[in-house]
Amino acid sequence: MSVIASAINKFTNFSSWFDELIFQARIVDSRFPVKGFIVYLENGMFILEMIRRRLEELLVETGHKTMMFPLVTTDELFAKEAEHIKGFLSEVFVIEKAGNKPLEKKLIIRPTSETIMYPMFKLWIRSHADLPFKVHQTVNVYRYETKATRPLYRAREFPWNEAHTAHATAADAEEQVREAIEIYSKVLKELGISYLLLKRPDFDKFAGAKYSIAFDAWNPDGRVNQVATVHNLGRNFSKVFEIEFEQKDGSRALVYQLCYGFGLSRVLAAVIAQHGDDRGCVFPPSIAPVQVVIVPIPFKGYEELITSYCKKIHERLKRIYRCVLDDREDVTPGEKFYHWEMLGVPVRVEIGPKEVSSSKVTLFRRDTLERTEADLNDVEMRVEELMTKIFTSLKERSARIMEQMVVDAYSPDEVKKALSERKIARIEWCGKEDCALKLKEHAGGEIRGSRFDIVEVPQRNCIVCGEKAQEVVYVAKAY
Repeated sequence: MSVIASAINKFTNFSSWFDELIFQARIVDSRFPVKGFIVYLENGMFILEMIRRRLEELLVETGHKTMMFPLVTTDELFAKEAEHIKGFLSEVFVIEKAGNKPLEKKLIIRPTSETIMYPMFKLWIRSHADLPFKVHQTVNVYRYETKATRPLYRAREFPWNEAHTAHATAADAEEQVREAIEIYSKVLKELGISYLLLKRPDFDKFAGAKYSIAFDAWNPDGRVNQVATVHNLGRNFSKVFEIEFEQKDGSRALVYQLCYGFGLSRVLAAVIAQHGDDRGCVFPPSIAPVQVVIVPIPFKGYEELITSYCKKIHERLKRIYRCVLDDREDVTPGEKFYHWEMLGVPVRVEIGPKEVSSSKVTLFRRDTLERTEADLNDVEMRVEELMTKIFTSLKERSARIMEQMVVDAYSPDEVKKALSERKIARIEWCGKEDCALKLKEHAGGEIRGSRFDIVEVPQRNCIVCGEKAQEVVYVAKAY
């Protein structure tokens, strides 16, 4: 019997539950012989593609041009922005030779694409008529993670989408921050994923940014999973890369820039982690590789009738849904039930002699494990109703769990206790990095930031130093 079949609880033993499930459910295979690199299997790749298409659709609708930039830059270009190189220096892969010959200039494999894109921005952006300038690309990025790697959460190669924009004014750039957040929020909400939208502390912002906003999704083990980020770069990069434009009055000025990234593999991890249960995956209908599975319940003397009935329903449903008829003869219905539940198929249609004789079907919904009957004539409508109910249920359950995970803490010891109980602590903080470091050393978690979407006003003193608090912030362990 498999690990998942043995009912490992995802909230008490998340690591084992997750690692076993992503292999059994054909999401990824982490046995590739180079550490930190994984193979995306057919179900994982299907879901990544569905998420990517929806994200890119929204980006294109909002004026982002789809481009593809090279994989490498020179170490000279990479080193131009001092804060940027300091933030990534320990993580970059470097190419030093081609064949047996040393390269004249070392090449940096992209950890992110600012230093790859911005020399081209300098060539393309000439006038105020060229602004705003918005591009995006979906690529793999490479970072030599020094922490322990974990499939989907922390790898040395991972797929993501990154967008980069340039604007004439600081106000335009701020407006673009709102648009980027809206795009990412829409995708995540359509997947039923719950998250905290947090402005990172200055000491933890993106290297070279004016400020950073992050989407921290909850995880069953109490850690947070940063699935997306939005960075206001101000004019830090445009100054270094000399990205100037001619204003309407003829004078020249530097552009204001943003970059934002959406971690496709981390979003996939969030879908599995937030919605899955002890039987396996539970996928929102919109991205499920198989949306409906039909399972015949064989009975002696009814074989042909049941088979014919199943095929008729399959012909109808496959016009609307990604529908599979599991007519394998050497596998029992119970084994089929387990298999498709583990794969997260939203709706199962069960058909036996009773359903054939009464012109009905039995519908099983994966999220609540409930069965209902439906008339044959209404099967499409009833399946559609179930799909809507399943998504709403998953979204509401995820939001409810996140709300329960956040607890108020009024001392470092209370933070430590909350984290040990797989919670996220909300505290009041003076804003000093020294207090953040002391809290991390004592409690084991880090200050992730303050809410960007709502205003939370501190009422007390900093729980570390006792001075007047400046922010309400969230503390958690993170991937």
